[in-house]
Amino acid sequence: MQLNTIRDNKGARKSLTRVGRGIGSTKGKTAGRGHKGQKSRSGVAIKGIGFEGGQTPLYRRLPKRGFNNYVFKKQFALINLGDIQNLIDAKLINDVVNVETLKAINFISNAKDGLKVLASGELKSAVKVEAVAFSKNAKEAIEKVGGSVISLAKEITKGKKTKQEGKTKQTRIEKKLANKKA
Repeated sequence: MQLNTIRDNKGARKSLTRVGRGIGSTKGKTAGRGHKGQKSRSGVAIKGIGFEGGQTPLYRRLPKRGFNNYVFKKQFALINLGDIQNLIDAKLINDVVNVETLKAINFISNAKDGLKVLASGELKSAVKVEAVAFSKNAKEAIEKVGGSVISLAKEITKGKKTKQEGKTKQTRIEKKLANKKA
């Protein structure tokens, strides 16, 4: 066997279909691209979904409706129990874990809406953890080891007091009736 005698197996390499070589070739004239228009030309990539031939698409003609809660979403700096244990083992944290100590060792850069402790990993040392939010399992794991949990979350009162506390609110119709009588 010599290098110049090596060949592929018969049928291993199929030649490309040569388009645009006359009507008799089955791929002549329009070369399988249909008839006329932008899509029959080369170098065109029209995104199929939502394209309406240059007309403003339906999804842009319709008004935006509804409420989006994304703006009000809380963004916490997250830390896992395993991360806390690793920081204790590395002697970067002693007995208190809070935003200030984590910023001091460059573990978090931005506290955002506060610190949230998650239960991933295992905690072996008793520590005092100050955070805005805790997962249920993280809270249990910290207390099980002998640590303490301090929640910094502001308590939100459900029933806000109004100026008319105790007074009945008059509807528009009742007000009109009261004005007509007077």
